[in-house]
Amino acid sequence: MRKERLIVPVVVGLALLWAVAQYIASLLFERELARALEDLEARGELVVERSEVERGWLASSGTVRISPLLGDGWQLVVPYRARHGVLSTRVDGQAHPTLGPHQVRLFGDALPSRAPHWQARYQTLGGSLEGDVRLSPFLVSQGLRELDFQGGKITFGGEYGDWWLRARLQPWRLTDGVASLEAGPATLESRYAYTEGAYHFTQHDLLRLDSLAWRQPDLELEGSELLYRSHMQLDDRELRLDGELTLGRVMAAEQVLLTGKVAMELSRIHADALRAALRRLREEVMQAHRQTPRELVERLEPELLAMLHDSPRLDVTAVDLDSPMLGLSARGEGALIFDPRRLDELNVARLDEEAEQARWLTRLDGDFTWHDVPTVVALWLGQPLDTRELEIDVVRGRVRVNGRPLPPLWR
Repeated sequence: MRKERLIVPVVVGLALLWAVAQYIASLLFERELARALEDLEARGELVVERSEVERGWLASSGTVRISPLLGDGWQLVVPYRARHGVLSTRVDGQAHPTLGPHQVRLFGDALPSRAPHWQARYQTLGGSLEGDVRLSPFLVSQGLRELDFQGGKITFGGEYGDWWLRARLQPWRLTDGVASLEAGPATLESRYAYTEGAYHFTQHDLLRLDSLAWRQPDLELEGSELLYRSHMQLDDRELRLDGELTLGRVMAAEQVLLTGKVAMELSRIHADALRAALRRLREEVMQAHRQTPRELVERLEPELLAMLHDSPRLDVTAVDLDSPMLGLSARGEGALIFDPRRLDELNVARLDEEAEQARWLTRLDGDFTWHDVPTVVALWLGQPLDTRELEIDVVRGRVRVNGRPLPPLWR
């Protein structure tokens, strides 16, 4: 009798403990999901909505809709179902991308393939998430055009404030009559780290394309080991972006047409002005007033011009290109700087007009150096045959080469 009296309260206590743990697990999952979606939207480029939400101790479900802040070119609808456990939550669903204002389904309407299925596991104690999406192969034909996609896989994961994504796409081929474009395999690695509300963030991306080939009867180009790296950072002072494109080899007629790399960095984009511009843009879009692009830019003009207050700078940190086929090479570096004085004289909304473009060009100053200049390039630019280095100066938008005005390049 004593054992029975002891067992009953123990069982009841364990049941209550399990129920409390289960309830806390569901609350933690909901909290982290809401925070992640809020911070995704805080970047400024997207509108994120969650609907049809049903919360429960054992399971919950809902639908997440992601669309661009500007335009209606696409939308991503992601229904999900979460099964909560004490130590982890399993989440799965499908991804339904749609195109255009009429929301044509990409998978099922535009392409003869099932919508991608995804699954993930959220660890209650660590607050981390890890999952994957599988893309099915498909073949779509329209007259002489054909797209053959061999499928792929995307994995993702991380925790609040630090997320990563890796994608591996199998080769695909686009054919249009006698012309064809083949690419792949391709890999993408991306990492995004941020503070609350995306006030500060850093994003690293690495895109690798093992092979790229364009073929038509009178031309064949084949590229291999194409690599693009990028780094974007927003801190207290500025937004800074730098990128590097590496060309392993681009072949034509069984010869190396081009190889090498180009690296650039854009800096001094005023951080607070950028945040203000994104907030103002979201307010204007959410008001649902019909505005032409020019009207929208006019309303945002004070914030857009303020982004230039710190004199934006474009650095060409490295150019190292060779063309054995043509016997040409390009090696150099340089910088271009924007003059931010009297910003009220500029008009962003009228940048499509030649007079306004000329006004902006007068704000540009910089210099570039081209080392080991090929003779044919020196002649083309009106320089002496023995010229081995070009000093290219930009003064108020006007270009001079080794002290001489830039000659007409096409006669």
